[in-house]
Formats: sequence, C-alpha cells, structure tokens
Amino acid sequence: MSVTQQQVLECLARVMSPRGVALTNANVLSAITVTDGKVFFSINVDAAEARAWESVRAEAENAVRAIPGVSAAMIALTAERKAGAAPAAPPPRPAGGVLPAAAHRHPHPPGAASPMARQAEIPGISAVIAVASGKGGVGKSTTALNLALGLRDLGLRVGLLDADIYGPSVPRLTGIRNKPQLNDDKKMIPIQRFGLSIMSIGFLVEEETAMIWRGPMVMSAITQMLRDVAWGTLDVLVVDMPPGTGDAQLTLAQNVPLKGAVIISTPQDLSLIDARRGLAMFKKVNVPVLGIVENMSYFQCPHCGTRSDIFGHGGARHEAERLGVPFLGEIPLHMAIRTTSDSGHPVVESEPDGPHAAIYRAIGAKVREQLKAAIAAA
Repeated sequence: MSVTQQQVLECLARVMSPRGVALTNANVLSAITVTDGKVFFSINVDAAEARAWESVRAEAENAVRAIPGVSAAMIALTAERKAGAAPAAPPPRPAGGVLPAAAHRHPHPPGAASPMARQAEIPGISAVIAVASGKGGVGKSTTALNLALGLRDLGLRVGLLDADIYGPSVPRLTGIRNKPQLNDDKKMIPIQRFGLSIMSIGFLVEEETAMIWRGPMVMSAITQMLRDVAWGTLDVLVVDMPPGTGDAQLTLAQNVPLKGAVIISTPQDLSLIDARRGLAMFKKVNVPVLGIVENMSYFQCPHCGTRSDIFGHGGARHEAERLGVPFLGEIPLHMAIRTTSDSGHPVVESEPDGPHAAIYRAIGAKVREQLKAAIAAA
C-alpha cells in the first residue's frame, strides 16, 4: 500500500501543538517527503519553545509510523531563534567575540550538563568505531567497507552503518537494492550481505534524491539509524561518516561512546591538512584515534610493474608519527579496487586471496588490537 502526503497531513491534523492548535495549522511543518513508505519532514519552532515541542515531535512520529504502509519515519525538531530575540542563557564567547552559528558547536556553559552525558551504549554492540576523513574524495567509504570485511575475516561479528547522509555510497558499493524491513518492535532490520549487517540512509531514499537537510534533520536521521535498527549482537559496528567535522560527527560522538576513529587521508598536503582537522575534532570530544590510513598511496603499473607516487608518498605516515598516533597502512591506487567497488563486489570479498585483501585485513588486525586496548581502558 503506497502512502501519500495527504495521508500524512490528515494524520498530523490530529496531533496538537503545545498551544492546542492542530499541527497542520501551526505553521511549523517543513515540506513532507514520502518515498516508498519512508516519511521525512521537520518541525520548525522558535528556540525558546523547543523543550515544549519535543513531546509533540515524538507524538507526531509515532502517529506517522502507525499509518498503514509506513515503514520508517524520520522527524526532526528544528529550533531557531527569532531575529532580534536574545538567548535565555547566552553561551560563552570564544576569542574574537564571534558567536558560533549553532549552539552545539561551542563548549557547554559552566555547571551545565556535558553533551557527552547523553551517551548510551547500543545494546548488543561491543564497540562502535568511526571511519572519517576531513574531506571528500579520499576513498573513505570504500575503505570503511573493506575494513569491515577485513574485521569479519578475523572472526568478528561486524556491522556497517553508512552515516554519510548527503552522499551515501554503501548501496552502490555493496550492490544492495532492496529496502530494510521492520521487526515486531518497529525497528529496521539491517540488510545481510557478505556476512555483514548493513544499514544506510541510501536504502531509504532513491539514489538520485537530493538530501537537502538542515543540521537537526541530519542529527535525527543518524540517531535513528543507530537506535532504531535491530543490530543484534555485534563485536564491532563500523560507521562510515560523512566528510568534514560537523553535525554528523558531533551527533555520533555525543550519542554513543565511540571506542575509536580511523582517519582516511591521501598522501598530499591538502588532504593531510583536512585529516588533521578530523583528528583534532575526535581528540576534542575524547574519542581515541585508532590510527591513520594512507589511501591511494601509490600506483603500480599492472603491465610493467613501475611504481608511481601520483599524490606523493608517505605523507600520512609522517603525519601519524608527528601527531603520535598509529599508522595503520598504505592502500594503493589500483584498478581492481575501483572496479570491484563499482560493481558492488568489494575486493576483500571478490578477491580474498589477492594482495589488496591482505592489506585491508592487515589494517583490520591493527584496528582490532587498538580496540582491545580502548575497551580495556574503558
């Protein structure tokens, strides 16, 4: 049964705002997106009233999920301060006197609860790790998937969460086209492929859909994919993060006690500059850095065997040494990695006895050892 926007609106008309007005008449709803039974929208309110609206958001989400044919609903509460309105409790100003645009980007006021106080383990998952990069285009998603497969080959039970909201790559990298189903508890069941439990925002929207979402919508989506998925029992959940150091990274760090982060970089200076930012961010939120991987490290001609350092070489290793974090390994720029990724059959799975699979497994072994230390320290 297909779900329509009109059905969603009729449902929301029965949900009352804090002032007793039907949600559809409260002038707070964003555009409603309905795709294959997946419903997305936000409720936009003034920041001073956000606390009173949280129960309304939860009621609206439950009501939408109860519509026959709805398989998932992601509803964010977006709170903005009206122009000219003064904040109730002004945050401390950083050096230079310029306030950050978003409240969650500055240190919490003295005496206030730390954002990290919201952290809670995901039942059944021993360790959650982030695979991140300071910029796009460095092969982060390909590395995350093959790292997950390398950890699987080491005998671990592994899940992969594609949290790259704006550019989910895992559906293409794994060849998964089907949609996740719901269990009796209304939680999404991850797709099983290659011995991994896999979830991606790309499973819920069409490949060419533009994800034009504000920060709170991104944060809500990531939280739901962490908490509203029946992950089962896993030794490691590998989270493929979007590039950068923004809302998605902070949401993950604030919601889940991460056991570590793996930073992906290429050898050249421009990539290393951004990798430093990612590393610094995780350190600032007390997430252990498991190490740096140098992707596209070198190119070896398949015909003559000549090696070419297209992007330079060794930059990530030197950076790891300089910053005092582990260097996890070098991954070459090779046609086999690209073609297997494009075809949905990652190289660790399709060429398990090849040299590239061995590299990813070696990186996985170092990550596993780092996780043992992180878990012991925790």
